[in-house]
Amino acid sequence: MTAKFTTREEWLVAAVEALRPLFSALTAETIPAVRVSVGWPGGNGRKNSVIGQCWSTKVAADSVSQLFISPVLDDAVRVLDVLAHELIHAIDDCQSGHKGRFAKIAKALGLTGKMTATVAGDALKVELEAVAAELGEYPHAALVSPGEGADGPKKQTTRMMKVECPEGSGYKVRLTRQWLAEYGAPICPHCGEQMLEA
Repeated sequence: MTAKFTTREEWLVAAVEALRPLFSALTAETIPAVRVSVGWPGGNGRKNSVIGQCWSTKVAADSVSQLFISPVLDDAVRVLDVLAHELIHAIDDCQSGHKGRFAKIAKALGLTGKMTATVAGDALKVELEAVAAELGEYPHAALVSPGEGADGPKKQTTRMMKVECPEGSGYKVRLTRQWLAEYGAPICPHCGEQMLEA
């Protein structure tokens, strides 16, 4: 496969355009304006398993959805598959989560599996392979996810435990397991009862 694009962002922008007719034909939906890039979805501290993310127009200063594809992905067809998932969130402006309108569009498009972690079904995969062939090589080399042997950010070692009011006041506190073991759970200032580990 030959490289038509020098940057992965150029490739992703072209991929969005290449997916527009597919969305229109299979879902009768129109992809809105989006910005798409490669980056760790959700920023540092998110689960390493997150491979794509859409940020709503409501949190973007220019009111344009922002999509991120994880740098651990380097297979063009899988990138298109994840991009399609995130484009559905952009169509819905992240209103339905992975239910309702999102699920309806995803199924019409040909995404299968658990809606929080969809994959292209056989028919959609054929379409995405054709799009990938048209786009050419995805100009990106996968990064090893932090925590999987890379010299990336170190995982947090202190785990804060959550304790909450047993009477349902909504009062919650976080403390280390050591403090919980040594001193016990604190007393809820609202009801005076000892709090319980959540």
